[in-house]
Amino acid sequence: MLGSIIGDIIGSIYEFDNCKSKDFQLFSNRMEFTDDSILTLATADWLLSGGNSCVYYSQYAKQYPCPMGGYGSGFLQWVRRTEAGDYSSYNSCGNGSAMRVGPVGWAFNTKKDVLYYARLSAECTHSHPEGIKGAQATALCVFMARTKVAKEEIRSTIEETFDYYLSMSCDDIRKKYTWGATCQDTVPQAICAFLDSYSFEDAIRNAISLGGDSDTLACITGSIAEPYYGIPYDIYYKGISYLPPSLKDIVIAFESRYSNNILKHRCSFKDYFRFLRKKCEKIK
Repeated sequence: MLGSIIGDIIGSIYEFDNCKSKDFQLFSNRMEFTDDSILTLATADWLLSGGNSCVYYSQYAKQYPCPMGGYGSGFLQWVRRTEAGDYSSYNSCGNGSAMRVGPVGWAFNTKKDVLYYARLSAECTHSHPEGIKGAQATALCVFMARTKVAKEEIRSTIEETFDYYLSMSCDDIRKKYTWGATCQDTVPQAICAFLDSYSFEDAIRNAISLGGDSDTLACITGSIAEPYYGIPYDIYYKGISYLPPSLKDIVIAFESRYSNNILKHRCSFKDYFRFLRKKCEKIK
């Protein structure tokens, strides 16, 4: 799950100041987590604790009201309505449903369940067909990546299931891509950034280099690249250092329940036990 958050943090300073290049400093003091990370963690908390996803999205937005970049205007209006008990969807097709769905791909072990819970995570706010489609496509990519499905099978499955065109290189996308905040303007491009990569870091650099809604693109790409490649330990610990203790606790709780098997497969046993030791020290 931290792959989503790292992508968001790295992309945070490029959302409205696009960098059409892969040559940039990976982390800087100006970077922060944004609404993408907050709502991804809300999804994780929902999966850990149960209940209705809409309650978690509303509560997290009220608990963390002023993230870098801010929340979308439609989402903020929805949050205000929830204070009066109105949780009805505002039928959005925005990319918010895809940016926050990554944890769903870790939490379930069948395609059917992944698609069902991705829909649940989306439709409380993003009930437009494209909003649901973007969330389901992203979650299914995460699921297939963590179950070691080859890239070409991921590509063909997503193209056939969701009618996205994914045979685009990042070089091709970069030439014409402009800022867009809908799922249909973001999710295919973010998936292509993963498909056209050779490592976790390269996938994030691909996503940022496209321009557009950089933090959300990199958040979606990072959510898929993490289970496929794993996250290098230096990037992992730098990324998690941007989060306050309350949000770090959600990451640790979620990974403890769902992610350790992937870590075992993606690193040496020496590195894996070093990781566990450091995590235990942080908990103490």
